[in-house]
Amino acid sequence: MTTESADAPHAARVLPPSAAPRPATVAVRPPRGPGLETLPPPRPGRGVRRRTVAPLMAADCLATMGTALLVLGPDTPPTLLGAMALTLLLLHAQAGLYRPGPAPSALGDLPALLGRAAVCWCATAAVVAAVRPGQALPLALLVCAVAAHTVLGCGGRGAVYRTRRGAARRTPRATLIVGTDPAARQLAAALHAHPEYGMRPVGLVTPASMLPAVPDAPPAGAGLPLPRLTSAQDITRAVIQHTVRDAVFTLPPYADPHTFALLRRFIDQGSAIWLAGAAAAREGRPPHPDPDHLWGFACRPLDTAPPRHGSWVKRALDIVLAGLALVAAAPVLLGCALAVRLGDGPGVIFRQERIGRGGRGFTLLKFRTLPPCDAHEAATRWSVVDDGRVTRVGRLLRRTSLDGLPQLWNVLRGDMSLVGPRPERPFFVQQFTRSYAEYGARHRMPAGITGLAQVHGLRGDTSVEDRARFDNLYIDSWSLWQDIRIMLRTVARLFRLEDR
Repeated sequence: MTTESADAPHAARVLPPSAAPRPATVAVRPPRGPGLETLPPPRPGRGVRRRTVAPLMAADCLATMGTALLVLGPDTPPTLLGAMALTLLLLHAQAGLYRPGPAPSALGDLPALLGRAAVCWCATAAVVAAVRPGQALPLALLVCAVAAHTVLGCGGRGAVYRTRRGAARRTPRATLIVGTDPAARQLAAALHAHPEYGMRPVGLVTPASMLPAVPDAPPAGAGLPLPRLTSAQDITRAVIQHTVRDAVFTLPPYADPHTFALLRRFIDQGSAIWLAGAAAAREGRPPHPDPDHLWGFACRPLDTAPPRHGSWVKRALDIVLAGLALVAAAPVLLGCALAVRLGDGPGVIFRQERIGRGGRGFTLLKFRTLPPCDAHEAATRWSVVDDGRVTRVGRLLRRTSLDGLPQLWNVLRGDMSLVGPRPERPFFVQQFTRSYAEYGARHRMPAGITGLAQVHGLRGDTSVEDRARFDNLYIDSWSLWQDIRIMLRTVARLFRLEDR
């Protein structure tokens, strides 16, 4: 295996020895903040039971089939019933109806149920008219079908929500509140007084950077004696002892390396993550424009990943395009491999650890453009644009971006996406997370071969802060058309043959 340096933002070309990690610690984990680096590797999902979506899906299927049998008759073909039920399930999943907030209601779901029932029945009417031209559904019957479907759907979901609220009162889940006083203690007191939300506070977690200078007493009126957890050992003990299933943040978790470290820990533990209070109200944007609430505290599921309704579309596009590109580029890949082998010697492919979605590491593949160097230099060296060791073959590969073709295999494996934030090495991820408030949030989406930042010229020796801003803008405004636009712009930029 050979190693070399890669893309780098603005900074010294070679970091001073005092700032560089020891070779034995090059493959470090993503930033975890002071006090958390001693935690043992977590076991994702251990002891955590997630809310199953099966009851809601069953209620939706029963509503669909019941309405179809009522409107179309008992002799309706089973294939049509199955197609209608599957269509409704997909439409509801796209709308986020299987990811309810802490206090869902059937009336809150009604507009989405009505719209999707109308789409389903319009499609069904078109199919019936095409298959049986003389038995088209009258408009009045179609309207009644949509109304009945919506009423049955709301009724079924209302029954599921009532059952869940009853179960939540009887056995609320252990919850940790992350934040500072007085907001954290006020929220904890509200959850304790209203068990119907299904959260039982067992401790307050305050980031190390926000600890009060003087030990504090609970504010007057809070009345709920909860331990303040500050060390890694205290947090781990609480998670294991109480089987913590929910973590509620009362402050933005990406704005500080300490809170980002806590977020990573809870995600790895398999806990459900919520954002509550003023932070949830400020950041209430699609797909959560109107946040739910916990007894008056705005609350919504924390977006630790891109909107799920687009994930399968994005992944399908990655698989299709990356597979076709690998087949089409096979002769080019072979030619590049031969050029590197004949011109620069053994070691055609170099492998390097990078950080991707959720802060998890993966091995990135590229054609080698530098002579082999040690792992220490590869992990801490910024840019190689002016490095005299870059070979003629390597310089050509970098100018044409052909050195990145092996990353198509990373895309097929699921390590990366075609479009997304550019992955960085663990050493620099740690530095940037401490220095730039928005940097940690870019790990909500899989890393990409190209991205919005790159097509705006932010690659190589450019501003990290600007990169992070563009990456987060891309994630927050993701759409399939935006991915296609970025890929087209990337292809256009390849013909400019820029040094990097």
